[in-house]
Amino acid sequence: MDRASIATGFSAHLPDWVLDEIVADPAALPDVEDRMRLVHRLADRNHRENTGGPFAAIVSDPETGVIVSVGVNLVLARNLSSLHAEVVAISLAQAKLGTWDLGGRSLELAVNWRPCAMCYGATLWSGVTRLVVAGEGDIIEELTGFDEGPMREDWKEQFVKRGIDVRTDVLREEAIGVFRAYGRRTDTTVYNGRRERTES
Repeated sequence: MDRASIATGFSAHLPDWVLDEIVADPAALPDVEDRMRLVHRLADRNHRENTGGPFAAIVSDPETGVIVSVGVNLVLARNLSSLHAEVVAISLAQAKLGTWDLGGRSLELAVNWRPCAMCYGATLWSGVTRLVVAGEGDIIEELTGFDEGPMREDWKEQFVKRGIDVRTDVLREEAIGVFRAYGRRTDTTVYNGRRERTES
């Protein structure tokens, strides 16, 4: 096999607009609602910048509000289906702290909706000790067309069982507003690796 024919790495970087968006924000947001407002701002701008879907996440220290990392959905920008906002935020936090296990510090992951099937697993294994979500339910699929995958009905209990505190319904209506704005667009790509099969 020709070595040149095999990919041996990939990279993911936040778009320049993300730093422009947060440069004026304080390094710490002690109030959980303020952290979620930042998530909503990033999610809304992400789809308007056409760098990905209307999703964002941040990792922070919930005691001090210090932001460790931010992430936005980069699937379209980087052509990598795994780059959901949660994965990006978790990965950047791990890179910054130099560890695959974020459990060494009590860290919070805040996201603008309940994690999809993939991000559910990524969050479980990340080491975060708190998950804050704006909301949950099928309305996201109705408004955006995204398939969130086969999630367990006891997803919250599974997090708690593994030492991850879960808080839901933090600025839920604001999240729905972002999804509704995305769903009204006629120029978006709802990415999905499955294709309809046609009978021959």
